[in-house]
Amino acid sequence: MQVRQVALVARELDPVVADLCAVLGLEVAFRDPGVAEFGLRNAVLAVGRRFLEVVSPVRPDATAARYLERHGGDGGYMVLVQTADLAADRTRLAALGVRIVWQATLDDIAAVHLHPRDVGGAIVSLDQPAPPASWRWGGPAWEATVRTDVVRDLVGVTIEATDPAALAARWSAVLGTSPPPDHGVLALDRSEIRFVRSSRGDRIGAVRLVAADAARALATARTRGLPTDDRSVAIGGVRFELD
Repeated sequence: MQVRQVALVARELDPVVADLCAVLGLEVAFRDPGVAEFGLRNAVLAVGRRFLEVVSPVRPDATAARYLERHGGDGGYMVLVQTADLAADRTRLAALGVRIVWQATLDDIAAVHLHPRDVGGAIVSLDQPAPPASWRWGGPAWEATVRTDVVRDLVGVTIEATDPAALAARWSAVLGTSPPPDHGVLALDRSEIRFVRSSRGDRIGAVRLVAADAARALATARTRGLPTDDRSVAIGGVRFELD
């Protein structure tokens, strides 16, 4: 398993996408008309062979609109985990009592979205693309949009939690991985999910990127008035850590 895509939710789509593109040197690969089913519009950006997505509700009854109200603004929304055996995952999820709220079986990918109350911290999607290097959600021509001058890869997600040990254990069970060690890190294929204590509640706090030019990213962020520190920038309610 590996983290393949992380989605943010924003009240206003275009400003967040513009900041991500400018600061991280990325390009929009796809705007998926299919997300209208969920009352959304979106933009997907390739980060190497992984992806960032921003979604924004277009209907007040959309799940994302309720999420924005509940969390008080923009922030992390979904973690899409690539799996090699979705059939086995379904069996495990059923045994754990994890509900599936949406599913699709297409010629090039199969996916299930899990009920956020049954996992915690984010909406989790398990996706099995065929072939494994492909990614339908990135659009038909995403490989031509890959830009690596500023960032080269997306390698980690940090989930903030009031009880990080318990949430890490739940994610481990859901994903079928080895139980996390004391430091609360689920090690996946070339990626990881880290759990840290926070009083803000359970949510995506940060995304970790491999940087080719962190100085350029931070300088651009400052000119755009975005919060920064020595190695990170906050965009759309999420901290992007530049390793």
